Amino acid sequence: MKTFSATPADIEKKWIVIDAEGVVLGRLASIVATRLRGKHKPSFTPHMDCGDNVIIVNADKVQLTGNKRAEKHYWHTGHPGGIKERTKAQILEGKYPERVVTLAVKRMLPGNRLSRKQMTNLRVYAGGDHPHEAQNPEVLDVKNMNSKNTRVAK
Repeated sequence: MKTFSATPADIEKKWIVIDAEGVVLGRLASIVATRLRGKHKPSFTPHMDCGDNVIIVNADKVQLTGNKRAEKHYWHTGHPGGIKERTKAQILEGKYPERVVTLAVKRMLPGNRLSRKQMTNLRVYAGGDHPHEAQNPEVLDVKNMNSKNTRVAK
């Protein structure tokens, strides 16, 4: 018996919508990265894009544990000498709060050409609505998958 290796004809992509309100960022990013790669499917093939299309809404309401919201500093323009220091709180409250979620998912994928292709299957929106209703996305309730997915405010 030979090992199964998926071909483009074998791959079925679904559309999934995830509500990020109240979900811890790292746990959300790891679940989304698994879905983008397709590792949740029995037909997973490492060199093929067999993951699903993922839509994340309410990215501006994602939770961070500990003091990461105030103490985690990062940002770089990509140019030499382009260090622009911002906290996660400044980014989440700024013009593009969805970048925090996008970067968290991107950094959980391997750094190669295939993962850059898989990142095109991710759509992140700061608000509660999205323009992909025609694809009939399934709702994935990440919040209730595990009790640790939500942060209890003290």
